[in-house]
Amino acid sequence: MANSSGESLRRGDRVVANEDLIGVPEGSAGRVELVNGFRWKRYWVRFENGVVVGSIDRALLTRVNKQGVPA
Repeated sequence: MANSSGESLRRGDRVVANEDLIGVPEGSAGRVELVNGFRWKRYWVRFENGVVVGSIDRALLTRVNKQGVPA
């Protein structure tokens, strides 16, 4: 999946996992719940399967629109 890791995500953005995470298979959709960090931004994401994963690097997420198309 394409990734534009230069742009930050915001709380509420819809995302897709670019690779397998603990409890979350690649391609799973979710929503950013929390953004933290100054120099290195990390994201907490609640995925559709109910799993919440924290400290995810931006390179592992792709922003999508409401139709699930990469934005």
